[in-house]
Amino acid sequence: MKMPVNPPDFINIIKEKHELFKDALNASVTDEKGRYLHWDKLRHLKAPNGLTSEEWWALIRFKRESLFSEISLYDKSGDPFKFCTPDIVSRDLHWLDMNAAGTISANQPVANQGMQGTYLLKSLVEEAINSSQLEGASTTRHVAKEMLRQRREPRDKSEQMILNNFNAMQFIRDFKDDELTPSFLFELHKILTEKTLDDPDKAGAFRSKTDNVYVADRNGSDVLHLPPKACELEKRLDLLCDFANRRSDNKFIHPVIRAITLHFMMGYDHPFIDGNGRTARALFYWSMINQGYWLAEFISISRIIKSAPTQYERAFLYVETDGNDLTYFIIHQLEVIRKAIEDLHLYLEKKTKDIEEAKEALQKADKLKDKLNFRQLAILRHALKHPRFIYKINEHQNSHGISYETARKDLLYMSDKLQLLSKVKEGRAFIFISPSDLEERIKRG
Repeated sequence: MKMPVNPPDFINIIKEKHELFKDALNASVTDEKGRYLHWDKLRHLKAPNGLTSEEWWALIRFKRESLFSEISLYDKSGDPFKFCTPDIVSRDLHWLDMNAAGTISANQPVANQGMQGTYLLKSLVEEAINSSQLEGASTTRHVAKEMLRQRREPRDKSEQMILNNFNAMQFIRDFKDDELTPSFLFELHKILTEKTLDDPDKAGAFRSKTDNVYVADRNGSDVLHLPPKACELEKRLDLLCDFANRRSDNKFIHPVIRAITLHFMMGYDHPFIDGNGRTARALFYWSMINQGYWLAEFISISRIIKSAPTQYERAFLYVETDGNDLTYFIIHQLEVIRKAIEDLHLYLEKKTKDIEEAKEALQKADKLKDKLNFRQLAILRHALKHPRFIYKINEHQNSHGISYETARKDLLYMSDKLQLLSKVKEGRAFIFISPSDLEERIKRG
């Protein structure tokens, strides 16, 4: 992608056009459609009230300047990052407070403690796959899901990246109540990059001054971002931890904005030789969950980002090319989070429907009514559509986050007690096969 066009100097424009100043205080920070636009896009629109594009930009940018809130994180020159909260931001933050915070009840399947493990593992798998694919992993979703379900060893670097991301998301969940510290972040990076770096000693360690680290476009031809010097990283990480732990600002910063800012800053600082993007997104999850937005455990932002990666990259660049205005990245990420939560709701509705259909299939079988738990109903629903499909105890265990013994009992009950699955010896273990006459078996009860 191309670098955004740098905005004109709005201060000089207003100085040269004294008559604009009286309109500046009453200007809007958005266009007439409520969009918070960068000069790169605004310059192509027709300016209102006979203004030139440059004059219109100067009014908008002057108004934004008066509404900015600065934070205690800085760019390479020591200038603070800042943001403002136009209506589009306030609206989405309110929606997230209503739909993702711990005090608000969510869709029943996720709120149900017995079913949470299944949906949590699904989200961990999705985020692991998509976050890794964003960074170049080429393994297909089907193969990756099979690897994670079977707990087999990775066969190549791409599969290793996905396994690492899966382990990192579990690490975050285990330590979601802890504060962010340098050692926490180094351990997170070490997990994310295990067995994927040319130099293993770089896992969980800052890049050095001899490491040529920069962000290039997808063709590798143009440099889009040069991160801060390696000698500054220790101090910058200390500031980042203070910000993450809510110790550095004497004013309220919305928790979601704080989490999104951590995501941005990790990408901006690029403290590691590789794996910075995966670490940034993982850090976002930690911050959201740490601050009480428990539904974040069940979504995949990387899946949404992967559908439009250029917009993600451009949001970073808009901040850097317009005076450290984080609002561009905040707006982009709020839209990503909202879409991820809406996708989760759709997924839960589909799974609930699938389970209800499985229950309906059992309604005429009096002996089978109310005898299957939701995991077994999910198998039954799948088995009806996939005759001769093979189910294994360890895969059932890994798909639902349950103990081996619980998984074993689920399948044995369906085969030995209810005859809904066929049990076959394979080596020293049993496998379970969906019979081709499953519908008739259900009818017989």
